[in-house]
Amino acid sequence: MQRALELAASARGATSPNPWVGAVLVRDGRVVAEGATAPPGGPHAEAVALAVADARGCDLYVTLEPCVPFPGKRTPPCAEAIIAAGCRRVVVAMEDPDPAVGGRGLALLRSAGVPVETGDGAEAARDLLRPYTRHRLTGRPYVIARFAASLDGRTATRSGDSKWITGEAARDRAHRERAWVDAILTGSGTVLADDPALTARPGGVAAERQPLRVVVDGRGRTPPGARLLREPGKTLIATASTAGAAWKQALTAAGAEVFECGDAEVDLNLLMDELGRRGILSIWAEGGATLLGSLFDGGHVDEVWAFIAPIVIGGRGPGAVGGEGAALVAEGWRLQSPRVEVIGPDVLVRGYTRAQLP
Repeated sequence: MQRALELAASARGATSPNPWVGAVLVRDGRVVAEGATAPPGGPHAEAVALAVADARGCDLYVTLEPCVPFPGKRTPPCAEAIIAAGCRRVVVAMEDPDPAVGGRGLALLRSAGVPVETGDGAEAARDLLRPYTRHRLTGRPYVIARFAASLDGRTATRSGDSKWITGEAARDRAHRERAWVDAILTGSGTVLADDPALTARPGGVAAERQPLRVVVDGRGRTPPGARLLREPGKTLIATASTAGAAWKQALTAAGAEVFECGDAEVDLNLLMDELGRRGILSIWAEGGATLLGSLFDGGHVDEVWAFIAPIVIGGRGPGAVGGEGAALVAEGWRLQSPRVEVIGPDVLVRGYTRAQLP
């Protein structure tokens, strides 16, 4: 199962809106075939493995419950393929969290006389598929809030200087995480202050697949000449209906898609609903204090990645998260299952904002 989880992780980010899954065929304790989910329209992990070797008499290890027929399905059902292949036993890490299909694959296998075991690797599989689970249960993307700050929580100095608070290793780690998500979210303030490319560049090299860039801009401030509009990939500008028509036309002419979701300001609930409808499972949110504060206040943040540098800035430098915030310490967003990593001279603190999804 550990190998199946590794295969699933290797496909992360390439399969949306489908889940990333890994499968391994074993005969007499020896791996004879393996597979990971292909991009949308391609074969699922089980089908890839079954196509490599004769599965009769084999045990199949898979990280997510095999799929079953449902309206609009573009690929053959994996549960039926497993039955036809003659697998001796199927070991499944976790049941599909999608209420429309969850449990049906396991039931189909068992009704055909195929022994099924569940739970091996369940915790790791659930962690890996949190974006998929969030999307299937709520229709909305899984949001990871990322920020880099000093020891005293500042993201810049009083003059606005912020390059660079964290070191190169921490910044590269952030780019590697950017590379697997479906969208990168920021605010117009960050666009104006930094003119970012908002691309994934692990190791300093642009990733072949670029996430959708999403800019929250209710007041029509993003310049049509902004750098992110000249980068490979797509850009969505989320704005309000009151933003200027000429500005919207200029951004459209520059290659952006303009999406109205709110009257006087951007309604993040409407934006999350729309991104979910588009099959966006995961969002890497890198905005300033205003946007991150709104995301926290609205209950949209599922996970936090905080890169902390060993420096004290002090003074009137901006903080990482604004918004209304918590009135009491007990009401703050205390991270669940926190993890701490040392990355070069910096420290990464990450964890979940809720113990369970949604």
